[in-house]
Amino acid sequence: MPRLSDLGHLPKRIVLGRAVRSDRLGESLLPKRLALPIFASDPLSSVAYATQEILIVLTLAGTAFLFLAPWLAVAVVLLLGTVVLSYRQVVRAYPSGGGDYEVAMKNHGQFAGLTVASALLVDYVLTVAVSVSSGTDNIISAFPSLDEYRVAIAVGLVALLAAANLRGLRESGRTFAAPTYLFVAGIMVMIVTGLVRELVTDSPVVAESAGWGITPEAGYDNLGGLALIFLALRAFASGCTALTGVEAIANGVPAFKPPKSKNAATTLAIMGGIAATMFAGVTALALLADVKYAEHPCDLEGFANCETEPQRTVIAQLAAATFGGDTSVGFFFILAATALVLILAANTAFNGFPLLGSVLAQDRFMPRQLHTRGDKLVYSNGILLLAGFAALLIAAFQADTNQLIQLYIVGVFTSFSIGQWGMVRHWNRELLTERDPAARRGIRRSQLINTVGGSLTTVVLVIVVITKFTHGAWLVLLVMPVLFVLMRAINRHYSNVSDQLTPDTDSRMLPSKVHAIVLVSKVHKPTLRALSFARATRPDVLTALTVNVDDADTRALQSDWERYDIPIPLTVVESPYREITRPVLDHVKAIRRDSPRELVVVFVPQYVVGHWWENVLHNQSALRLRARLQFQPGVMITTVPWQLESSVGRDDLDGHRSGPMPGDLRRGLTEDEVGSSPYG
Repeated sequence: MPRLSDLGHLPKRIVLGRAVRSDRLGESLLPKRLALPIFASDPLSSVAYATQEILIVLTLAGTAFLFLAPWLAVAVVLLLGTVVLSYRQVVRAYPSGGGDYEVAMKNHGQFAGLTVASALLVDYVLTVAVSVSSGTDNIISAFPSLDEYRVAIAVGLVALLAAANLRGLRESGRTFAAPTYLFVAGIMVMIVTGLVRELVTDSPVVAESAGWGITPEAGYDNLGGLALIFLALRAFASGCTALTGVEAIANGVPAFKPPKSKNAATTLAIMGGIAATMFAGVTALALLADVKYAEHPCDLEGFANCETEPQRTVIAQLAAATFGGDTSVGFFFILAATALVLILAANTAFNGFPLLGSVLAQDRFMPRQLHTRGDKLVYSNGILLLAGFAALLIAAFQADTNQLIQLYIVGVFTSFSIGQWGMVRHWNRELLTERDPAARRGIRRSQLINTVGGSLTTVVLVIVVITKFTHGAWLVLLVMPVLFVLMRAINRHYSNVSDQLTPDTDSRMLPSKVHAIVLVSKVHKPTLRALSFARATRPDVLTALTVNVDDADTRALQSDWERYDIPIPLTVVESPYREITRPVLDHVKAIRRDSPRELVVVFVPQYVVGHWWENVLHNQSALRLRARLQFQPGVMITTVPWQLESSVGRDDLDGHRSGPMPGDLRRGLTEDEVGSSPYG
């Protein structure tokens, strides 16, 4: 039969599997073929909504300004290429996994480092919320009847992702590799098929919404000058969601197999090439197919059921148009692969957030528990924390991708910008010590790349903040300072505790003497055991202490004390208000006041019970005493357990075990007699 303790861990084992030894950490390191789907699924999957976000903003003014979409897509692709090149320099210079946080901390100082950390933490939570919500949108595009269960589906998917990641990096990599590669292959086939049909054959791709018109939003029907520029910049900022997740590889370098920096840089380049190709292809195909997509479905002139049905995503419309309708195999394949990869794209955050949390905890800006690895050698506490915040955000915004995405990318470009300018300072310092001409040329090339990257991302950050502030970005700009202040407060606390615990000249001095106090309520076995233990420690002074709450009970106790001929004087302290805790505390304080170097050890008898409800009936006075005594300097508390019969065998389900049970020896049973015990 399994032990009771094993049964208590059964749900955990079902979710996580067997625990992994610490010395097997190296076995969980990732080759490039698994690192790509784990760390790059976010930027790869963003093609499913980046084009859509550009169209949503441009169609606020109707269809008149859709001609801007190709130019905005080109700008996004150029920015993506620049950022990828910039981060290749980061992974080579800082392979420890701190990413932008480490770059900012080492080159700009604590203020910039914590700003980056707060931005990344917020961004990781939003990555999960946006990716899962967008994946849910694609599921609903295939099965519109599921729309009423949108939030439940999204939260359930977050829970599944957390469980998969808790099982460990390598296992989650295998889980996520196939959907990511299937998505890439499916989108590439769709792009090629659509372009061939459009450019070579006589059957062009036509979206279901091609013949629809769009009613402009109020105030957008006659744009010109600065208003038009602002609209274009806002659409560009929305399209920059294609860059989210690029930094995850820089944060996850320690998870790669050696040579870590080289493998991470190669994976980053592959990811950038694939993401740029898919984004450009989907945008081109959407424009050729004349896809219409609006923020409010009823703005679409021709969408008859706008009030009862959700509009299909851009990817869903393209798949239906390319592969022959919404009943074709290609349509369901693309939607299934897109939904899966969007949901699994949150895995980028499930790897980045715990790693960053671990680095912050090691630097004492986050609770130390975030630096602790769980049973499967992953940072379990960070995974659970991320899942919890993401689920709350999804519930608060009803899994609405259009609302959640307004909060997005502020944190991304904050970390991008600070990190890139930090790399410029890093290369400046390298130039001061490097004398080899070839090496100096390489450093200057890297410095130029990071300078261009920093300039572009800073400009984009300003655009994002201005264009998205009133649409929800203000919330991120509010949360980031709160996280900043919280991390500073945690660091001050840890520093203060460290200062308090630093050994001083008096730390190694022995106490002048030890004064042991045994708390007595009545003469019974727990009291006699506590007295025996106290005497065995050979203190300089031993006091048996009781509190006079009831005169009759106290006289009975004194009578029993004499009758059992206990060789320790019984000290009685008065309690006119029938308190127990305060008189004991006053007695202990008096001893410490008279002799500050004297160590006071208080022995507290305590019952060990087998049922939760028995705790209500026992140990309450002992618990209150211990809670108050632990705040007294120079006082140690020693709990003396006494196992009641209800506790016997609680660590063994069927009551059979080799050797004596708890309580057998205290009852005087020998090893031979255990077998005949009713508890053996």
